[in-house]
Amino acid sequence: MRYLYNFAIFFTGIAVRIIALFNEKINLFVQGRKETFSILRKGVSSEEKTIWMHCASLGEFEQGRPVLESLKKSLPEYKIVLSFFSPSGYEVQKNYEGADLVVYLPLDTESNAKRFVQLVHPSIALFVKYEFWPNILKELKSLKIETLLVSGIFRKDQLFFKSYGNWMRQSLKAFTYFFVQNEDSQKLLDGIGFKNISVSGDTRFDRVSNILEQDNHLKFLDNFVKDRIVIVAGSTWPKDEKILAKFMNENQNEAVCMVVAPHNIVPKDILRLKESFTCKTSLYSEGIFSSESKVFIADTVGILTKIYSYGHLAYVGGGFDKDGVHNVLEPAVFGIPLIIGPEFEKFEEAKDLVDLGGCLVANDESDFLNKMNLLIKDKSLREKTGDITKLFIKNNTGATEIISSYIREKLK
Repeated sequence: MRYLYNFAIFFTGIAVRIIALFNEKINLFVQGRKETFSILRKGVSSEEKTIWMHCASLGEFEQGRPVLESLKKSLPEYKIVLSFFSPSGYEVQKNYEGADLVVYLPLDTESNAKRFVQLVHPSIALFVKYEFWPNILKELKSLKIETLLVSGIFRKDQLFFKSYGNWMRQSLKAFTYFFVQNEDSQKLLDGIGFKNISVSGDTRFDRVSNILEQDNHLKFLDNFVKDRIVIVAGSTWPKDEKILAKFMNENQNEAVCMVVAPHNIVPKDILRLKESFTCKTSLYSEGIFSSESKVFIADTVGILTKIYSYGHLAYVGGGFDKDGVHNVLEPAVFGIPLIIGPEFEKFEEAKDLVDLGGCLVANDESDFLNKMNLLIKDKSLREKTGDITKLFIKNNTGATEIISSYIREKLK
């Protein structure tokens, strides 16, 4: 199977170079990797001690970030190398100040794996959530480099747990220790013979908990919300926005307003979104922040967490698309009730919040309208549901310190 894997990786490299001629994102994927070894040669000397963290994309970065920042403070003598697989992670975080070097992970060929690990020569390697590259893991194991999985999560449908997945199970033997999010993941690993496991939880809880310590004030929103009940709709997609528009167009309650923060802020899509609302609607880019508008569209990036702090309830987008719901933890930390669409089963934190009652699931447009109206009318229900989300965050913090303490002990 390893031969087939290497064969597939080889032809993947050829294929992406061809596709890159016609696809901007894939072109970033290809061109960025051309610089990886040059950056490492110039940025890491053979005498320096390094810690390497790898993240697939932005979501995994947010899980690894609290650990990385903790190590940056407590182990300043180590140079930190951060790698990404996806352009959507690298292009956003390539100037991240918490790492000394940020690079693309090269394609997982045997030669690339040897060269990459040799240049980085990490004292410890950290993989976040579920990135498993057989050749790189094989190289780390052969060099006896301490290798950890951070905030790992496993599902029974993964190749490791299939009767024909032995060659991938061998890759897991490269890990010195697994820090997993839940007991289900621990049981799955235990079932194939791994005992070096700790259920430490999800480091993202620590990350979002820190949001409460930052200044979340946005003066322009003070002018918009006034004393109204604020619905924050975050990371929305067109299917979400169709339902949101119907709700606000039919809602006659002047004490209710909505802030929409779309996932994509392409100008033509923002115009389409604005025109879908028949009530008075303003855009961040227009610079008009008046309470005369009933809907405010935040067509900008980087302020969604602060916007959530103004909410009395939140709708988190993505749940009506096959890829599933976006981050429910960011609004939950502010102790407000959540509503999401039906596609959330792949996200443990969303499932847990639904089970606890802090997050309501709208299965269709009619269900959304009913649940939204219920929360708006019943202040006591809003507060009770919000208390659940706040306590959920509080009860799940601490993973960062568990993992960081282990690493500090190993690197003494």
